[in-house]
Amino acid sequence: MSVKFQDYYEVLGVERTAIDKEIKAAYRKLASKLHPDIHPANEKKEAEEKFKQLNEAYEVLKDPEKRARYDQLGANWKNGQNFQEQPNMSGVHYSSTNGFGGFEDGFSDFFNTFFGGGAGAADTRRTEHRRPIRGEDMESEIELSLEEAYQGVTRSLRVSTKSVCTGCGGTRIRNNSFCQQCGGTGTVTDEKNLDVKVPVGVKDGSRIRLKGQGGEGLNNAPKGDLLLKVRLKPHPVFKLKGSDIEVDAIIRPDQAVIGDRVPVKTLDGQVNVKIPPGSRAGSKLRLRGKGFPEKNSIRGDQYVRVVIDLPADLSVEETAQYKRLYELRKGGK
Repeated sequence: MSVKFQDYYEVLGVERTAIDKEIKAAYRKLASKLHPDIHPANEKKEAEEKFKQLNEAYEVLKDPEKRARYDQLGANWKNGQNFQEQPNMSGVHYSSTNGFGGFEDGFSDFFNTFFGGGAGAADTRRTEHRRPIRGEDMESEIELSLEEAYQGVTRSLRVSTKSVCTGCGGTRIRNNSFCQQCGGTGTVTDEKNLDVKVPVGVKDGSRIRLKGQGGEGLNNAPKGDLLLKVRLKPHPVFKLKGSDIEVDAIIRPDQAVIGDRVPVKTLDGQVNVKIPPGSRAGSKLRLRGKGFPEKNSIRGDQYVRVVIDLPADLSVEETAQYKRLYELRKGGK
């Protein structure tokens, strides 16, 4: 018999050379866009059909064995033509009671023809669903100030995780079609509050792993983990470079010439830093051990960059002194 060929790569919008990570990312992006629950009633039927096609494409391309079998179509990929079923082409013996066009498991005729839609295939899927499958790891972000990252902090976060759909038990199929409760994904989104203990010295881009706070496992399997990616907010005073910190010390020209002690902020509080006589703009002074913590409990350094600037409120007498200095320098040339 002849059934209409379906280009699963086109459905997912990926190249035929796409790797597993790209296929998964494309599926997630389209699933959130095509989910029937986010469409109005007059568009729901069309959305359900597109969502069903999306899930079918992902069902094949995420599975190396199914994808390899699908890729055997070769030149027929680009033709979009009717595909003539050949006896036992997939190595599955079909039950004559089911045929090929009954759509009894919620997949298309093409899927059932090429991957086995009969009782044997259905039994295989049911067996797979009984296997314990660890829950999916989830990712989210946590934004911290530099002081919070330095000291460590406990933050209360509201995060979204996934749990097994109660309508289909995670099988994605209900009443011989894709489960409408979860949209054929096998999971539903839950929100919960978590108290997260941020360790001392976390860096921008690092991850905090919360074990057992990810997606639900199937068939009594353990939950996945929640990975929180750390984002450090820009600081108005400090600049973090690796484990070292930079800060500016703004001084007057006379302080640069004569030398002085000026207050400088550190993560531990304010300290007085000695400005050597003859300091030049852009020169740096090092404060050992005043930087950011490393994993071995050793801290980086803090660098104080000298910035020379004139005060905005110079008195008449101060201006006159600068003028005398100017004339003295000019007369000496």
